[in-house]
Amino acid sequence: MTIDLPHETARQSRLFTCWPSDAELWEDNLEPAQAEFAAFLKAVVAPSATGVTLDLTILASTAQAEASAKRALGHRARVVRAAFGDVWARDTGPVFLRRDGEPVAVRFRFNGWGGKYELPGDDAIGGVIAKLAGAREVAVDLVAEGGALEFDGEGTLITTRQCLLNPNRNPGLGEADVEAVLKQTLGVDKVLWIDEGLVADHTDGHIDNIVRFARPGVVVCQSPWGDDDPQAEVLAAIARQLAGMTDARGRHLQVCRIPSPGRVDLGDGEVVPASHMNWVIGPRHVVVPVYGTSGGEAAVTALRGIFPDHEVVGASARAILTGGGAFHCVTCHQAGE
Repeated sequence: MTIDLPHETARQSRLFTCWPSDAELWEDNLEPAQAEFAAFLKAVVAPSATGVTLDLTILASTAQAEASAKRALGHRARVVRAAFGDVWARDTGPVFLRRDGEPVAVRFRFNGWGGKYELPGDDAIGGVIAKLAGAREVAVDLVAEGGALEFDGEGTLITTRQCLLNPNRNPGLGEADVEAVLKQTLGVDKVLWIDEGLVADHTDGHIDNIVRFARPGVVVCQSPWGDDDPQAEVLAAIARQLAGMTDARGRHLQVCRIPSPGRVDLGDGEVVPASHMNWVIGPRHVVVPVYGTSGGEAAVTALRGIFPDHEVVGASARAILTGGGAFHCVTCHQAGE
């Protein structure tokens, strides 16, 4: 059996997301979050210079949300009515791959990020996405979220112990147990483990906020920005761990560091898990979340040298961050054939 799970720079056929619409969840940030969704999605689906396109499907939970999404994206998206709890499609949606050429939607068990946020519909929306994608569902008896899994497309997966080995997800399972399931299900050859993710991240250390593959053999992580960066110790530890790792092909990882957002204040003085790592890759652009700090421009500039085949652009994710994530968190992609 041949399993193909390409890196996100490979051609994608579809991108799925869930439109923000629940006023109880978003409060005063609902309209700003919708505006940020519209802006970053337009950038992500922009055709490449050679005419490569990306189909966008937006799931809307109410008639009002459907109308809002259609006004915002127009002809750029297909809008489908479907019930879900919140917008984090990377985690509630499936991981797409191909087995012997057949499109497959791998669905891990979802328990609301360790029981923190269990909302009606979030455990079922992944099945809706799979059907819309025309992919066969494969259920996996492991609690995991897409944001916890980062792939290089050549057999290497990076994740965190804080998330997948957390008693709130997979009690009783050790590192070897989890690795065995991931290898069998996803066709990966090697699993690399980072200890912990960002401070105050309710996902318990999702990898897509701290380490991403730019391409096989090359990973990106963050450096502290400013003397008061609340993530400074964590970011240093991540870089140290990556420096000693080799991938499934035996290559020592090339570690590139970009500036973090630094301290981001959303008005309550609390530490928030802001990250420039939560980018999404489209045919033309790598769209990077920024938060109004000076680190944003520096991070975008640094990434332009790391992604020479794409235009790297920043887009505001400050309102989306109030819900707990950014662009990669709210999207779920299906690779092209």
